[in-house]
Amino acid sequence: MTLRTATETDAEEITAIYAPIVQQTSISFELEAPTVDQMRERISKTLPELPWLVSEDEQGRVNGYVYASKHRERAAYQWSVDTTAYLREDARGQGLGKRMYHELKRELIKLGYCQAFAGIALPNAASVALHESVGFEALGVYRKVGFKNGQWHDVGWWQCNLQSPDAPVVPSKFQGL
Repeated sequence: MTLRTATETDAEEITAIYAPIVQQTSISFELEAPTVDQMRERISKTLPELPWLVSEDEQGRVNGYVYASKHRERAAYQWSVDTTAYLREDARGQGLGKRMYHELKRELIKLGYCQAFAGIALPNAASVALHESVGFEALGVYRKVGFKNGQWHDVGWWQCNLQSPDAPVVPSKFQGL
């Protein structure tokens, strides 16, 4: 497995991982899968400030990705991020999510971030296990907050302390792996 910074050219493979999740599950609350162009734009908007990492399998194909986004827009939240990870179906259950998350956390610490959050549509035992295995702790649940596939869904929130928030510094820009 190779971990590297995503590029806009990864958009097609990332979209291929994400689209079935949007279309076939309630794990993502998007109702329509983004196009390759929309995914390319998401990557390009994220990378100037925050990490977006991809994992490649032995054939050089993207088999997973993890990224961070702003937690909230207000300036006082600038030391916190939300995190997201998705794996290609045939790459699940092999420890890949853990390896990606560990690298993402290292990058976020280097950038000066103190807290990472993850929202998980419930039920999703695999995602809960992944996040807890890399240091996230359960915070609480938004009950019946999303309606998809004909039913209401809860979202659980998890938090990971990246580093001491005693003396924050303005987070720096992501420079890539």
